[in-house]
Amino acid sequence: MFGISEIAILLIVVILLLGARKLPELARSAGKAARILKSEKRAMKDDGASREPRAVYEVTTPPAGAQAPPARPGTPGSPEAGPAGH
Repeated sequence: MFGISEIAILLIVVILLLGARKLPELARSAGKAARILKSEKRAMKDDGASREPRAVYEVTTPPAGAQAPPARPGTPGSPEAGPAGH
């Protein structure tokens, strides 16, 4: 693809255009972007391999002797809701 001479010329042009002060910041940003892409690729690969849900929700029922919380006023089944059918 590119030879060593082409890469060297490209680096010299980049140094001249951006200046030596901006290069460490540019390299740091490129490294962060590469790490993010790598982690996202790994996450997508893991997600595609296992089709199981990651979070498991457990439905619990109150104990037999426990009372249910009182219904909110105005909701069906509460005494304040009035008779059904009106």
